[in-house]
Amino acid sequence: MAAPSMSKKPELYTKDMLRLAASLPHNDRLENPQASASKRSPVCGSEMTVDLRCDGGGAITELAFRGRACAMGQASAALLWQLGIGSKQSAIAATRAGLASALSGEGEFDGLWPELAVFQSARAHPARHAAILLPFDALIAALDEIG
Repeated sequence: MAAPSMSKKPELYTKDMLRLAASLPHNDRLENPQASASKRSPVCGSEMTVDLRCDGGGAITELAFRGRACAMGQASAALLWQLGIGSKQSAIAATRAGLASALSGEGEFDGLWPELAVFQSARAHPARHAAILLPFDALIAALDEIG
């Protein structure tokens, strides 16, 4: 009799996710940022700091991330670095909320930035969710400084 099949979690660190993580400039800084904020994940100890500048309407014009984070956190920061320019705080907050919902399985990755689907494999790994959301939290805190 054949052994019962064991449900296997999807591979967490996909090639696409690792490639994305590697694309983030390390220890990037802005000279004279309009705002900066740092966040630390109590779950995994990852740390992320963001510098930014916004235009008069509140849209992000420049963005830089630095920190110590796992590949998931670095990949998330890389996506924000690539896609966040031109976004306002409300859009970043809505994307963060949608991503958190999708990661928990309560929502879907459809309707979010399509590139965020790279984190679909993390649904099965709840301990990684905080690292993925950390760059969003740092960015939202920096945007809060501007008001």
